[in-house]
Amino acid sequence: MVQPPLLLRWLFPYTVWRKSWAKKEVYLTFDDGPVEKETTWVINTLATFGIKATFFCVGENAHRHPHLMKLLVDNGHSVGNHSYNHLPAWRCSRKAFFDNVDKAKPYIKSSLFRPPHGQLYPWYVPLLKRRFKHIVMWDVLSKDYDASLSAEQVTNNVLNHVRNGSVIVFHDSKKAWDRLQVSLPVCLTTLQERGYEFKLFEM
Repeated sequence: MVQPPLLLRWLFPYTVWRKSWAKKEVYLTFDDGPVEKETTWVINTLATFGIKATFFCVGENAHRHPHLMKLLVDNGHSVGNHSYNHLPAWRCSRKAFFDNVDKAKPYIKSSLFRPPHGQLYPWYVPLLKRRFKHIVMWDVLSKDYDASLSAEQVTNNVLNHVRNGSVIVFHDSKKAWDRLQVSLPVCLTTLQERGYEFKLFEM
């Protein structure tokens, strides 16, 4: 789903799905990097628009590409923990999940966390809150990773659902690249034309 059901948000009251409804602001986020080509392109694209974003990084990628982690922070972006191996909570034990989250921490210095695939059990939240200040979910999922969608459909997923306080998810990954490179500039241009200000989550 592009937007998560309200019931799902009620099940996780101590997580962030959307920010203030009162302000014309959006929070742009990227998942699954950093990787050389795609993350570098995103950084350069955001720079041309004067936009800062939050990148939820996979620890394995951060370990492999420390120069990209530095590049993200040096360019004023925030980074967050997205586990070490992008391990989904519903397909592993609690111990395996938290070991994987903790394994990423030396490579991603941040108080922000986003669960891989958005998968989480409500009873995991208190344990995660001991490790991180904010568990960040989303309000608008671009679905740029879905090869069955066109770049235009990905763009519409964002522009047709965005609203004040929306947390938007794109992916700086090889899987999303064909759609990301077309959709992201269009979305940024249109959202700026609509008067939205881009905010980022503080690490």
